Amino acid sequence: MLELGYKAPSASVCSLGIMEGKAHWNLSPDQLIAHALERENATLTNTGAIAIDTGEFTGRSPKDKFTVKDSLTEHAVWWNNFNIPFDSAKFESLYQKMIAYLNGKEFFVRDAIACADPRYQMNVRVINEYAWSNLFVYNMFLRPSAEAIQTFSPEWTIINAPGFKADPTLDGTRQHNFSIIDFTRKMILVGGSGYTGEIKKGVFSALNFILPHQKNVLAMHCSANMGNAGDTAIFFGLSGTGKTTLSADPNRKLIGDDEHGWTEDNTIFNFEGGCYAKTIDLSEQKEPEIYQAIRRGALLENIGFKKNSNEVDYADGTRTENTRVSYPIDFISNIAQPSLGKNPKNIFFLTCDAYGVLPPIAKLTPGQAAFHFISGYTAKVAGTEAGITEPTMTFSACFGAPFMPLHPTKYAEMLSRKMKEAKVNVWLINTGWSGGAYGVGKRMSLTHTRALITAALNGELDNVAYEQHDIFGVAIPKTCNNVPSEILNPRNTWKDKDAYDQKAHYLAEAFLKNFEKFASYANDEILAGAPTVKAHV
Repeated sequence: MLELGYKAPSASVCSLGIMEGKAHWNLSPDQLIAHALERENATLTNTGAIAIDTGEFTGRSPKDKFTVKDSLTEHAVWWNNFNIPFDSAKFESLYQKMIAYLNGKEFFVRDAIACADPRYQMNVRVINEYAWSNLFVYNMFLRPSAEAIQTFSPEWTIINAPGFKADPTLDGTRQHNFSIIDFTRKMILVGGSGYTGEIKKGVFSALNFILPHQKNVLAMHCSANMGNAGDTAIFFGLSGTGKTTLSADPNRKLIGDDEHGWTEDNTIFNFEGGCYAKTIDLSEQKEPEIYQAIRRGALLENIGFKKNSNEVDYADGTRTENTRVSYPIDFISNIAQPSLGKNPKNIFFLTCDAYGVLPPIAKLTPGQAAFHFISGYTAKVAGTEAGITEPTMTFSACFGAPFMPLHPTKYAEMLSRKMKEAKVNVWLINTGWSGGAYGVGKRMSLTHTRALITAALNGELDNVAYEQHDIFGVAIPKTCNNVPSEILNPRNTWKDKDAYDQKAHYLAEAFLKNFEKFASYANDEILAGAPTVKAHV
């Protein structure tokens, strides 16, 4: 076994059972880029970033995500259609097959760290079949120093082999691709899919079990940033709702764009060391921080090019609407160092409402906040998951159900308690449609959304007049600086008011239907936060 690069003297892939081949340890981004360009069909773009094609899968495949069911997880995990049980013996068999697959090959190993708060850091060793996947890991996780690598000991191991395909009839998977977590072995297997998001979401899912269940730390699918006064803002939302875009604010320090923990002493810490941003229709004018981060070292996925050039065409969604870029967080000019924040003051629930019913901003009571957090309503936007081609209504508990191994009420109870203790303001933000549903109305203006969030952060909405939404009961400000007053109440933006009312009732009924499975766990305050369906006129 030939092992090259920089590693701890005692570290070896032989401990995993890989006895032949060539392992490249902890290569620099430039070295990985060279491998990807020479051997993996990567393209050097005009910005210096490299672009790759992830192959068959250009988004996550939630139905192919599994958790080993054993004595540790049997009674703790909320088993359902995305926390799917997997047999321990089948996991071991699949692991051995992946090791046999890698034996004799050239591959890449990276030592990385999850969690910016030193009290909760988790050492992860990742074995990647491809150099560009290893670059993704370099970009997305915390990077240990050369000195730390000399004594690095992994707590978790990830094996990522896109070229390995499972046999469902023998291996217990649904199809040839899979992502499987084993909490007892502390191992994640990702095979059959080159989509890099499966790696980061595997680590996120692991932390979402470990931190709340064992460390009393709330794990959150959110972005976070911090103002000059030290106030932290948290942005919950599913992919495509604007977490990365809205948290990359040049006037506030970015803590992180996707995954965070909230400790008992009110520290907000980033799980990652990088950002994974959607790039469809990206422009320097609308999203300057992300646009300028796409340079040497960044990894673009599934993008298109302008004709006869290596210039990226960000409007090209031919391959997928879920075009992506990963880059280290310090590619953003204004960041918190380390990626920690204190003093949480505002929480934003971002939803992409494809029905054009919800207001662009609304203030929530504690009961409404808990109700909307458990509901996790949005529209899955095109490309984020395999098979999604246009916005589709979804309710994803805690704004991230596919990554939440525990019952949603565990996270909701922790968030509710922390919100009250920290006395935060909670806002509902619709980044979806206005003036009609998808296909009729228009997508909410990013400029207006930024202005609304800025007003909330600056306290400008503390003393304005509010009106209550007739069905959802949320408080809608009547005025806001730099935002036309007529768009604040969504009903006003529809030409056909009766059509709005009907659609609002339809959405409210969908909320209530979805919440039925949680109602027996909810207290009176949460139940009072639900919408009110009135008799149809």
